[in-house]
Amino acid sequence: MTRKRPGTVLVTGASTGIGRATVLRLAAAGTTVFAGVRKQVDADSLVAEASGDVRPLLLDVSDASAIAAAAETITAHVGDAGLDGLVNNAGIAAAAPLEFIPIDRFRHQLEVNVVGQLAVIQSVLPLLRLARGRIVNVSSIGGRIAGGGILGPYYASKFALEALTDTLRVELTPWGIEVVAIEPGAIATPIWATSADSADRMLAGVIDDATRLYGPSMAKAKAGAARAAREGLPADVVARVIEKALTASRPRTRYLVGRDAKVAGTVVRALPDRMRDRLMSRL
Repeated sequence: MTRKRPGTVLVTGASTGIGRATVLRLAAAGTTVFAGVRKQVDADSLVAEASGDVRPLLLDVSDASAIAAAAETITAHVGDAGLDGLVNNAGIAAAAPLEFIPIDRFRHQLEVNVVGQLAVIQSVLPLLRLARGRIVNVSSIGGRIAGGGILGPYYASKFALEALTDTLRVELTPWGIEVVAIEPGAIATPIWATSADSADRMLAGVIDDATRLYGPSMAKAKAGAARAAREGLPADVVARVIEKALTASRPRTRYLVGRDAKVAGTVVRALPDRMRDRLMSRL
């Protein structure tokens, strides 16, 4: 069964990938979508491609003033009707072995993928409460299973996002606000190419030591990122699941997306820790 289609939804991280696909899908179905982007050129191209009502917002989730301005704009539009949905999709993947990642970059990883998500939620929660709206947090299978390689900072942020999602789901139950986690596996989005480039820049000053100690696992991780960007599922596959999470009368608390995510999230996660460590190292 489905609930009434949401009239208004905010989607963050809408410039590319999953966020953009979600905006286009929801708008085509008749939802007014506030699309958080960081550049005006992305706002213009999104509006040009969309077949429905898309209202871009210049929104950096690590910028408190931008978040406040976005909430004010949305409030002016929805009024007492409130906001029907929030899709927290904005995120980055800082890539480097935890031993070598600069602490300021690790803080920024958490600022965008965790603190920024909560800041956006807090800013629009009164509107969501008015409409008995729904929160959908785009996490990752990396929020259930951490591996080696160079994605430790990303895994840490997604584990934290999972905890935030579970806690909010309990906190907001009295108001009927559902909070859902989306956990994709390999999806063909620009985040993986950006992640590999980020690793090269961050490790420039310590590349000899990092390569000597972590060379094989770094090479595997970069190859995996390239493969995900090339062969991963289309972003619209995740967008369809997000739409389901927003419209189902009783949504699941979490949705695994992709065969790799489903195998990892059920079979691999059930293994003893040390056996799982060995398997993840080989993968």
